[in-house]
Amino acid sequence: MIKNLIFDYGGVLLDWNPHYLYDPYFGDVEKAEWFLTNICTYEWNAQHDNGKPIAEGVAELIAEHPEWKKEIELYYGEFMKMMGGQIAGMEEFVKELKGKGLRVFGLSNWSEETFALVRPVYPVLNLMEDMVISGVEHVMKPDPKIFELALQRFGIKAEETVFVDDNLKNVAGANALGITGILFEGKEQLERDLLRKEIF
Repeated sequence: MIKNLIFDYGGVLLDWNPHYLYDPYFGDVEKAEWFLTNICTYEWNAQHDNGKPIAEGVAELIAEHPEWKKEIELYYGEFMKMMGGQIAGMEEFVKELKGKGLRVFGLSNWSEETFALVRPVYPVLNLMEDMVISGVEHVMKPDPKIFELALQRFGIKAEETVFVDDNLKNVAGANALGITGILFEGKEQLERDLLRKEIF
């Protein structure tokens, strides 16, 4: 019987996208895409989600690409401009789930430094009973260690838990530990999946 739900944050509860910052900055979607693919890459950002100090990562990247110094500094200097708000309907849905007696938690790959900016702004995060943030723990999904840490900290069992994430690798990582992983593709789809599993 499912008693617990663990939610990823970016792409599930919160809308985060570097294009929100860089598309208007460059005035050109293709140039922004090139920059985010070749300079401030997903892999570079992931270092900070894994606990690397932002100042250190920024300094290293500027040393490698000095011609992009201003644009690199913008990434974290204007981080909140990458936030598009809460995913539509999810705050209300989480409240509904809690109203049915389910426990809800958070598990996110996120820099400790930027999460400190985000956490006070979005009410949906306050609905979580507890949370594990990769940048604090220095371990990231889909590493089994972070799932094991979450289960232990929350005091819950894998077989009684659903994990919701927008990344298929993270869903597979949860499934490998006996947690029921669901790929998030929108609030309506999630509701259908939970209904199908007789959870909601």
